[in-house]
Amino acid sequence: MPLRWPRPSRLHEPLKLAPIEDRRNPRSASKLAEGLAALGVHDVGDLLEHLPRDRREARSIAALRPGEQATVAVEVRSISARPVRRRGMRPLVEATVFDQSGSLRATFFNQPWLLDRYPAGTRLVLHGSADARKRFRVSSHALGGELAAADAGVGGSAGGEQGSSVAHYPASVGVSSTKLLTLVREASVHLPDVPDALSGRVRAAEGLPQRGAALAAIHFPERDDAAAEGLRRLAYEELLICQLAFLLRRGQRAELLRSRSLSKPPTLTARWLRDCLPFAPTEDQRGAIAHIGADLERDTPMQRLLMGEVGSGKTVVALWAMLRAVEHGAQAALMAPTETLVEQHFATIQALLGEENVPTAMLTGSTPAKRRADTLGKLASGELSLIVGTHALIEPDVGFRELAVAVIDEQHRFGVRQRAALENHDPAQPPHTLHMTATPIPRTLALARHGDLDRSVLRELPGGRQPIDTRIVAGEEGRAEAYRLLCEQLDAGRQGYVVCPLVEDVDDSATHGASEARAATSEFERLSKGELAGRRLALLHGQMRAREKQEAMARFASGQAEVLIATTVIEVGVDVPNATAMLVENAERFGISQLHQLRGRVGRGEHASLCLLLTPHPPSPGSARLRALAEHADGFKLAEIDLRLRKEGELIGTRQSGIGQFRFACLPQDAELLERARARAKGILAEDPTLSGPVHGLLSAALADALGAEASAPLPA
Repeated sequence: MPLRWPRPSRLHEPLKLAPIEDRRNPRSASKLAEGLAALGVHDVGDLLEHLPRDRREARSIAALRPGEQATVAVEVRSISARPVRRRGMRPLVEATVFDQSGSLRATFFNQPWLLDRYPAGTRLVLHGSADARKRFRVSSHALGGELAAADAGVGGSAGGEQGSSVAHYPASVGVSSTKLLTLVREASVHLPDVPDALSGRVRAAEGLPQRGAALAAIHFPERDDAAAEGLRRLAYEELLICQLAFLLRRGQRAELLRSRSLSKPPTLTARWLRDCLPFAPTEDQRGAIAHIGADLERDTPMQRLLMGEVGSGKTVVALWAMLRAVEHGAQAALMAPTETLVEQHFATIQALLGEENVPTAMLTGSTPAKRRADTLGKLASGELSLIVGTHALIEPDVGFRELAVAVIDEQHRFGVRQRAALENHDPAQPPHTLHMTATPIPRTLALARHGDLDRSVLRELPGGRQPIDTRIVAGEEGRAEAYRLLCEQLDAGRQGYVVCPLVEDVDDSATHGASEARAATSEFERLSKGELAGRRLALLHGQMRAREKQEAMARFASGQAEVLIATTVIEVGVDVPNATAMLVENAERFGISQLHQLRGRVGRGEHASLCLLLTPHPPSPGSARLRALAEHADGFKLAEIDLRLRKEGELIGTRQSGIGQFRFACLPQDAELLERARARAKGILAEDPTLSGPVHGLLSAALADALGAEASAPLPA
């Protein structure tokens, strides 16, 4: 064979959209072009990257059942047009087609140009349904001829003889899966032009094919495992680029940005740990403090993720970091996503500070104008050392004299720009940043989401925490028993929560059938006259005014209210040690992580606690997440289970910028591939920190393409 050099420019050539069809039905060609554009397919390269979702088994004609939707691979014996009586209707095209098992009559509607396009001897792939008289109504169709790029005829795995498989592509209005198959076959001559971001050395070390060969294997597999191997090759490259982006971002921060070094000997923090903290820190807390302390001593900005089990004491660690800024004469800020959480953090910090006189304030969207102006003035002058607030902290008129430490709680609830606005408050000297999350994250997901952050983990719970008895309760009889158990706790002087998925009643029968979701407002009214009549109740949800929410929480925290009926606004930050019982209505509507966070609101004191997961019906085989909650108390174990249950379907969008989401990689199944890609990325950058060497030219281009505009802009701190 003559040697052929790749020509990547050919991948940008426009698609050839069936010239006969275009000439006889221009509107059809226009719809086809619109459908392809909707799929993001604009040129040859896009088409080759548009991968089949799965593969349909091609049935033999003899095996077709009446009314069944099926795909057949056949050859045309004869074809003709038959006029129809209805005015305005185009002639029907009917073809006698056959395979080794028999023949049938295929009907094509509203496509008279097929008479010339599919003459006798043409091999086709048809999808549609057959009737009892061996007539086949065609819904989509494609040529089944030989593939120029794969030497695979109709009898090969590309679709021909019965028993073979036919690629099924994500389709759109105006472009069917079978039409896409035809276009891919025509474009397959350009597979050798696909550039390969992976060097030959990397491919050899990892045992991977070239990218063009991987695409060919996915579109036209010649053996059962070929498509999976091809997809694995694409996933590896995608994960490698992801990890390179993270490591390069970390390297740029270290090289370009300088923060204030907080390296003076501890005074305030040492005294606070010794005299003010009402309990001894756990070993995990001490370890996290040591890691953060080492980060703060450097002049490169800290970027660390602190993730901990529910109730593991993340706020203590965060406050220590903030006080390190204060004892250096600088300022610190804690930003949280909701006013309720901000209020809880503010109260917790004030309690933890004890006798230490550290000027502290709170700033939210509900802060009165006069108090807000006073707070902003003290921030600007440096008179205010600590500030706790919502996204109100990043409004344009908020200025710090010297912000040295920024803590972002539940950071995944903020957008990228919101987080960066606080982190980049002073571009000349950005603060050290500590990201916190109460959601335990498995290592696999942590690398995929936060590969540019150092991580500290709090697994150990402070002494005195009591186990939580978690049960699944089904049906009305179960609900009655659940409220009886709640009342037992109340009679013993304890408090409890009733959590509902909705704020107000809505008609959601269209989406949830008979499983009506309970609403906090209506449950508050019902329970005050029903199971909890005579009890002191409080209502809390996100749509209440700030003062109303503060009053409700104050009543519950002080013990004036026995039961707090709430939405998931209490998911994080609420700390009432006397609360020992929680009832979660419609628990089947919540995810594992959210239920675990909710459960963490009880068991925070010296008394054994109870969490009852209420469902309208007995647990089904699909309620694995509820069973996981009942069987496991370890949040990290639950996170692993959650990741396995959700797979990649709900991971879309977990990262909010840049390369955004994975097209080919699938977590957690590709965890081992991710680890290999991480190790390879470190090795590549150790050898070529800027990817400027000739061997990495295509890899650098692929990284720039994946990151888009971010690749040419300074990476955020």
